[in-house]
Amino acid sequence: MTNVGEAEPGELSLAAEFGGASRAQWQELVAGVLRKSGALPEDFAGAPESRLVTRTYDGLEIQPLYTAEDAAPPAGFPGLPPFVRGAKPEGAVRTGWDVRALHADPDPAAANKAVLADLEGGVTSLWLRVPPASLADVLNGVYLELAPVVLEPGADFEAAAVALTEVLAEKEIPASEASGNVGADPIGLRARTGEAFDIAPAAELAVRLTGKYPNLRTLVVDGLPFHEAGGSDAQELGAAIAAGVAYLRALTDAGLSVEAAASQLEFRLAASADQFLTIAKFRAARRLWARVTEVSGAAGIGMRQHAVTSPSMLTQRDPWVNMLRTTVACFGAGVGGADAITVLPFDGAIGLPDAFSRRIARNTQAILLEESKLAGVIDPAGGSWYVENLTDQLAHAAWREFTEIEREGGISAVLGSGSLAGRLATTWAKRSQRIATRKDPITGVSEFPNLAEKPVVRAQSTMDVQNGGLPRVRYAQEFEALRDAADAYLAEHGTRPQVFLATLGPVAAHTARAGFAANLFQAGGLEAVNPGAVDDVVAAFKASGAKVACLCGSNTSYAEEAASVATALKDAGAAAVLLAGKGDYADVTGYVFAGCDALEALTALHATLGVTR
Repeated sequence: MTNVGEAEPGELSLAAEFGGASRAQWQELVAGVLRKSGALPEDFAGAPESRLVTRTYDGLEIQPLYTAEDAAPPAGFPGLPPFVRGAKPEGAVRTGWDVRALHADPDPAAANKAVLADLEGGVTSLWLRVPPASLADVLNGVYLELAPVVLEPGADFEAAAVALTEVLAEKEIPASEASGNVGADPIGLRARTGEAFDIAPAAELAVRLTGKYPNLRTLVVDGLPFHEAGGSDAQELGAAIAAGVAYLRALTDAGLSVEAAASQLEFRLAASADQFLTIAKFRAARRLWARVTEVSGAAGIGMRQHAVTSPSMLTQRDPWVNMLRTTVACFGAGVGGADAITVLPFDGAIGLPDAFSRRIARNTQAILLEESKLAGVIDPAGGSWYVENLTDQLAHAAWREFTEIEREGGISAVLGSGSLAGRLATTWAKRSQRIATRKDPITGVSEFPNLAEKPVVRAQSTMDVQNGGLPRVRYAQEFEALRDAADAYLAEHGTRPQVFLATLGPVAAHTARAGFAANLFQAGGLEAVNPGAVDDVVAAFKASGAKVACLCGSNTSYAEEAASVATALKDAGAAAVLLAGKGDYADVTGYVFAGCDALEALTALHATLGVTR
């Protein structure tokens, strides 16, 4: 508060005492750093930041710097078309998003116990992958007027609808207050199983239910089959939008208005550990669907979104790291404006989660909502030059995928012809190569593995998502297959397959490369025998009992010793002699270095060491 006679303070100008920095100055500083690191030649004439541009699997360019010059199309306002900034004007500020837990235990009693524990712990809705016949038992003691249920009945959606409405009647819930989703999804089922299913029965069911249960949805548009096949974000969005359009057509053909038809759909999309792409994905998805409903004549109906933390990113090895992955994914989905979020338990890739992992999953959301206040701001990413541009780019890429699907006859046609599967497989091949070379590292698996960890064992669910159509992949699966084979070798022989690290020169010369090599070999379940600095490397190799050696040292020590030591190791019985680094040395049979195909190198080592799958 100013004193009488003092002038009113002017507008606060942050960092006013500093001169403005230009982009040219920033480029000069970037160039200096890149030249020192060797990433930029002295005679490079282009923009130095071009060396820092990254590209997504959709080919979208991520710039190292965004400024006010990087304008994006206006995102509109929350609660209004195109709904980029959220489907509701108030966002999730008052209630938070819907915390939804998945349950798939085939034992009704066990499922019911887990359901009640989740609801007591803060879960607000349920996603049930259980037989329709056991639905009443699973929901025993559940107040459905407070906790809506979303079913995943597969082909049994008619029976599931009957079972759900019977439970609603038994609990005396007025039809006007019933909510949730029957979960019919014949297109998603076709993607999962490869079998064609008629959409018309699901549409007819929607017509019957909507007259009596105005707030109960009938259909789910599931994007997870396309994500789990290794697809990109734009491919998942394009396929999901195409499926939504197919359902709109079927529902309106069955007699519903466009508004009523659009209100019957809920979209299920994956949230990954790439937080900015996840934020952009949910914002872009609403924009895409807003365009569809606008053209269809129902511009005021926004997309209902259910985010699920990516099943593909979950690992079986070092599964505790999955807690971090799902936290980041949940953050991205929440900031991106998803209506409901399911955090899959950290042991979800192994089998049925236990009480501890379910508790961690729901508490992840509780912390983000209650302690971090993540829902306390409407569209917190709005106005970010980076996020707004990424949202726009992703929306255009997904729209191209959608229009290509429509051009080929629609989602059912491309699932039948295999053309969509082919595009997804192409993306998976690119992703697999980046995983194999550790350009897309998987912490605890391809990087920093823990060979001493005890495997987590869980019971398997008989109600798991069906397969037979599009493949279901996990990013860690190939590295984990190597670990499984190495563990089987350990069980049979009593010792792990070993690689001897032949260290050359003083400790300072070999430490970095020995550490790199040990980390790489352990990703394949191989034990790296590191004697440190020794006077006689060959004698130490013989004493270790290993069959393979890897030279680790500086470039100088390689020039002086690599060829002679490699020859001596080979003469001492080494079946293979590797070198940590690059070069061309006599009797060195392979090279491991940053960016090499680690999966290929480890597979070859398994073969040499007699490790079989």
